[in-house]
Amino acid sequence: MTAPAAPSFETRAASATQRVITQARFESVAILRNGEQLLVSLALPAMVLLGLALTTVPPLGEGRRIDVAVPGVLALCILSSAFTGQAIATGFDRRYGVLRLLGSTPLGRRGLLAAKALAVLVVVLLQFAAVGALGLGLGWEPHWAGIPAAIVTTLLGTWAFVALALLLGGTVRAEGVLALANLVWVALLALGGVVVPVGLLPPALQPVVSLLPSGALGEAMRAALASGQADSTAWLVLLVWGTGATALASRFFRWSD
Repeated sequence: MTAPAAPSFETRAASATQRVITQARFESVAILRNGEQLLVSLALPAMVLLGLALTTVPPLGEGRRIDVAVPGVLALCILSSAFTGQAIATGFDRRYGVLRLLGSTPLGRRGLLAAKALAVLVVVLLQFAAVGALGLGLGWEPHWAGIPAAIVTTLLGTWAFVALALLLGGTVRAEGVLALANLVWVALLALGGVVVPVGLLPPALQPVVSLLPSGALGEAMRAALASGQADSTAWLVLLVWGTGATALASRFFRWSD
């Protein structure tokens, strides 16, 4: 009798795309299980929308108030998830050694950036569904022809703010990230052109805010969903911020303190 052949085990390294998708799945679950991130990502934008819809302060300019408010709050959702939540999570992951472990894997810095951006997109879709449903319940009438432009705006805005979050969370100590990320969120909510249109801000601030990623994101989202138009200038601003922040994050990101 001949001995049975030994079983052969063939291993194959995961592709770069598979690594990114696996990490994105992990990041998405981590975000959805984190109560603090859900507060920033969903509860606060919903509260802002209710406040805007049920009051007359601050002024939002021409058009039905709810139709201007909802696109701005959708932009706020991106800011909350892609920047504030990601910056804080990255800062503390670096402090507790989680990023150091990821640094020893083939994922790499660009893979981590891509995975985090993909995970944020998943969360943003859930935010949009919740905030959109709330807006429709409050009488929102979106300009459906602007949906393609809103999709492009969402992709560019998510990329730019995730890159900025990694730049902040990967270079500043965790306590500093926590303070700065929340301070930036409040500042951009009030004066960053996210919820309040840039044209209604103090004249001295308008040229500056229009060049910020927050102002570009808010203006492009309002142009898409309130007017059915594409704001190519705002897209260019987001593209520049995304490219620059990605390059800086790839260069200066630290995997451990």
